Amino acid sequence: MLKVSSPGRINLIGEHVDYNDGFVLPAAIDKRIYMTFKENGHENRCTVKSKGFDSTLVIDLENLEKGTEGWHDYVLGVINEIQKIGCSLKGFDCQMESKVPIGSGVSSSAALECGLAFGLNELFDLGLEKWQLIKIGQLAEHNFVGTKCGIMDQFASVMGKKEHSMLLDCQSLEFEYIPTQIDPYVILLLNTNVTHNLATSGYNDRREESETGLALICDQFGVEKSFRNIDKHMVDACREQLGEIRYKRCRYVLEENERVLEAAKALKANDLNKLGALLYASHQGQSKDYEVSCPELDFLVELSKNEPSILGARMMGGGFGGCTLNLIHKDVVNEFVNHASVAYKEEFGIPLSHFQTVPSRGTHITTDFQ
Repeated sequence: MLKVSSPGRINLIGEHVDYNDGFVLPAAIDKRIYMTFKENGHENRCTVKSKGFDSTLVIDLENLEKGTEGWHDYVLGVINEIQKIGCSLKGFDCQMESKVPIGSGVSSSAALECGLAFGLNELFDLGLEKWQLIKIGQLAEHNFVGTKCGIMDQFASVMGKKEHSMLLDCQSLEFEYIPTQIDPYVILLLNTNVTHNLATSGYNDRREESETGLALICDQFGVEKSFRNIDKHMVDACREQLGEIRYKRCRYVLEENERVLEAAKALKANDLNKLGALLYASHQGQSKDYEVSCPELDFLVELSKNEPSILGARMMGGGFGGCTLNLIHKDVVNEFVNHASVAYKEEFGIPLSHFQTVPSRGTHITTDFQ
């Protein structure tokens, strides 16, 4: 029996720029999906059992159809992409248990995709390299789930390294491990426990708005279509043609890319005050310019500004719900969580949940199921 551990991820900074040739600063985390794999002797029949959802997906490898539950399509999408590149699968049984908080913006979907792709690669000796596994996870979302995600989530889940974040160039796919030891500060995630109905449609809309805005600017200036080939002066020059929405989207992408590079420098210099200021600036851009925040996220970020021991905070993930990421001194975590929980419940009538996390190892074979 093969056992695999596959992590969720955080992104310190760099949201909604991975699909725009941008830079991101993610890390794998210690919240993980644990999966077991074994061949079952059948040619085409597979079963995937989820302990958390208390359900079993039965798959016919010769007839992949859309699933009946949300998590099914991530599994089916991975199998579909593996088959499309000519790899041969046979019947297998998989059991999985997720310790990744669902709906919190730490990419439980990428943990599932990458864990499954990694496990099948090992089980059937497919000979796929890590970057191929990453692309399989991404394309599963594009082609089976319908979310046109960038590469960051799957990259972080596969390539993660303990006590390091990763500066990834989403255009060239070059990356650099950056030591991320922030003691006495810790990474605290506050989960709004809301998912607004814009989560999927809004994500795809933002992608379309930034892409069409970019195309207009590049056509105007006669440059190849990439955010790497334009600057803020060019965006400003096209403001009238862009319209206010596409103008704000394009400005945000350029400014967020600058913030990511500055954040990487701050981490290397152990300048956590600078890093915190960049987190706040990032949230402002996401809320006002890219418009992927929501009242619950904005409330928690504003609340954090009243706590001197929090250096910075921002919404994290696709938006419209999920978590805020807070860079907070370890001595005040409990006090702040208690205060935030009361204030949040009074404002929205919703309980607040939280967890701390640390940069952790990427997807790997394990004997340790916790």
